[in-house]
Amino acid sequence: MNKVMTEREAIDLIQDNMTFAFTGFVSFGLPEDLLVTLEEKFINEGSPKNLSLFYDAAPGCREEHGGNHLAHRGLIRRIHGGHLDLNRKLAALCSENAMPVFMVPQDVNTHLLRAIAGGEPGIVTKIGLKTYADPRQDGCRANQAAWDCGETVVELLNIDGKEYLFYKTFPIDICFIKGTTADTDGNVTVEHEAVLNPILELAAATHNSGGKVIVQVDRLAQAGTLKPKDVKVPGLLVDAIVVGRPENSKQCMVEDYNPSYSGEVKIPVDGQKKATALSIKKVIARRAAMEIGKNSFINFGVGVPQLIADVLAEEKLAEQVVTSVESGVIGGVPSGGLAMGSATNPTAIIKHPEMFDLYHGGALAAAFLGAAEIDAKGNVNVTKFNGKSVGPGGFIGITQPTKKVCFCGTFTAGKSDIKIEDGKLRIVNDGTISKFKPNVEQITFSGEYALESQQEVYFITERAVFKLTEQGVTLIEIAPGVDLENDILSHMEFKPHIAENLCEMDKRLFEEAPMGLTLTE
Repeated sequence: MNKVMTEREAIDLIQDNMTFAFTGFVSFGLPEDLLVTLEEKFINEGSPKNLSLFYDAAPGCREEHGGNHLAHRGLIRRIHGGHLDLNRKLAALCSENAMPVFMVPQDVNTHLLRAIAGGEPGIVTKIGLKTYADPRQDGCRANQAAWDCGETVVELLNIDGKEYLFYKTFPIDICFIKGTTADTDGNVTVEHEAVLNPILELAAATHNSGGKVIVQVDRLAQAGTLKPKDVKVPGLLVDAIVVGRPENSKQCMVEDYNPSYSGEVKIPVDGQKKATALSIKKVIARRAAMEIGKNSFINFGVGVPQLIADVLAEEKLAEQVVTSVESGVIGGVPSGGLAMGSATNPTAIIKHPEMFDLYHGGALAAAFLGAAEIDAKGNVNVTKFNGKSVGPGGFIGITQPTKKVCFCGTFTAGKSDIKIEDGKLRIVNDGTISKFKPNVEQITFSGEYALESQQEVYFITERAVFKLTEQGVTLIEIAPGVDLENDILSHMEFKPHIAENLCEMDKRLFEEAPMGLTLTE
């Protein structure tokens, strides 16, 4: 059987009303050529239509690529995904209630693929309890259309007196996956990929559902020439092979190929990066770094948390911790922006679902993430703003099982003028938007669940550090030069508990020179 096809021949395998899935982590591992061709066929011919879309993570580049190719009324009738902000054209349709949209934790999605492949009814997990994913709250519904359709994706279970969530499986009719090389029998390798997306899991789930698997690769090899241990998807699961056009076959959509991402080579990085200039964000990153233990396994989120790696490098402590990205990348220098998910010179790249196995089991010593809204109970919102849902990505699967969680960000949002002078903080003009709310718009991290799980939770800003205690959000440190009432309490929409031993933040945080930081044992 000849499995090699043109893009159009492969797309013609998709029929109306199918459940369709594809892989991709941000812009890595996108079957872009297939998505482009699918979009073109729909625009020109109006088919295939009414597809139910599944993706596990956040496959897109904000306004372009990935899921954005599918943002046409009539093409998609339902979405089950992990995050919307990198598929902003789809997000716009979600806001318009053009179709029901369910945003399910990314880690749950990767594990659902295993369950589908194994013929299981679903997965049972604590991930999502007491957050918006819980059916007692939104049940993963991201828009009104999801409420109106009457469908559910998650149920509450009680097993031996303990609460769990049950996420339901579903058959997949057709899928797109991305690899580097395929032989003519359909065996697939991933030597140039920076992220090991769940391509085997998706292929197996689709095949065992009676569906068809289409793989986009960069090159074709003769049957029987690939090393068996290099094959990540066996040919028995593959129905069609498409050799992608070069312009749609990049390692990630913002970079043709970086061999240091895939582990092909290690490039010199010592001395290439200058110390980050002193700023309020560096102050936050420095204070967060003080919560890291020696030889600990940690995760950095996007934004301010990414600066923590720079601080560790400046303090010559980078070799004393093991960093990770939920995509499966361990070690190296994590990338940011649309290259998020990769790292320069990683020490290991494991599969995306396997990384969450580690996280769920409690392997992470600490996680550092941003927070858009925080309330008095320690609930955090990063998923819904002004009525528009974006989904959690890996946020819930990272934060819920982790021993120590530090939420890092500026105290207020909006334009501000805050200076660091003589080892003190001077607030000239403050941001106009408070992040500390009486109630968050949506619960993405549950303070109640954290207390029950005995997690250590901090909220770290440039002027104040809070800790979650039985009394709620508790102020434990303030910056030198800052007035408690005028600079902190007056900008919070609730009154925090104030620790009896309230102290001043470490003066070294506000000085130009390296701190001389040491990590705790």
